[in-house]
Amino acid sequence: MKTADVLFNKVCRTMEIILVAIFGLLVVDVLGQVFSRYVLNTSFAFTEELARFSLIWLSILGAAYLNAKRQHLSMDFLYQKFSEGGRKKALYFIEVCIFLFALIVMVIGGFNLVYTTLHLGQLSGTLRIPLGYIYAILPVSGLLIMWFSVYHITKINANKITD
Repeated sequence: MKTADVLFNKVCRTMEIILVAIFGLLVVDVLGQVFSRYVLNTSFAFTEELARFSLIWLSILGAAYLNAKRQHLSMDFLYQKFSEGGRKKALYFIEVCIFLFALIVMVIGGFNLVYTTLHLGQLSGTLRIPLGYIYAILPVSGLLIMWFSVYHITKINANKITD
């Protein structure tokens, strides 16, 4: 197995562990909020904000993970009409589009958002966490998606990805 494949598998495994941990935190947080609201007749202000931030991280990092596994949502009706050579070109085109989207929107836009919110010193309402730390998942996931796209392009070149 090549070094890139080993690194790819380790990154995916690490992402799986992080995603499961975030999901577990989200479940415990929401269950704690429901318990405190209906059993203790009180409400903790931080649980709603923690759930929101956990969901942000879960969705964006989950999107990067799905991109790694090539399980993202797609419509392949037109793709199935292509010849074998056309399919390979379409796969290249899709990966380049994903790469460019991740670069422009997630990495460049994400770094700009993180820098701006950290520079302005914006804090979350209840937890008082700098919002730049919450938004940091955007450029991190963008960089991961870009790396996964390059990895997939090398696999398309080697004819290891055909769909």
